[in-house]
Amino acid sequence: MRAANPRRQLKRYEQSIAQGGLRLTRQRRHVYEVLLERQDHPTAMDVFLRAKPGMQALSLATVYNVLETLADCGLVKKVHLGRGSARYCANVARHGHFTCTICGAVLDVPALPGAELEKLHQLPRGYTVTHQEISLFGVCAACRKEQN
Repeated sequence: MRAANPRRQLKRYEQSIAQGGLRLTRQRRHVYEVLLERQDHPTAMDVFLRAKPGMQALSLATVYNVLETLADCGLVKKVHLGRGSARYCANVARHGHFTCTICGAVLDVPALPGAELEKLHQLPRGYTVTHQEISLFGVCAACRKEQN
């Protein structure tokens, strides 16, 4: 899945990095562009393997640092989908994730207009939701078709 408007996202990248007082390095931009190419929720190792051919001097440690910086700036979401490595999502709009338990594919699941996810659970008195991570697990259409 490609980004809806990569040019707008790159502009947002430049503004967010600059507002954070950070330098617009080639490594940061390259890693972010790799995330925008295919929004398939890669791990840091996946990002490294995709980014390395375009920037031979790039190290895995740099990729980890860049991903953390991008997450801190609100340009990507660090997503935990059960066990395993964290994944990175360039879609910062409000949404959840569906993970196929057979093939492992991860898909963005947008929230329905007007949906108030905070009201699905009864929080203890005085608690406030500051952020949410919705993870759904099941079987994707392709795996389901293959099973039948």
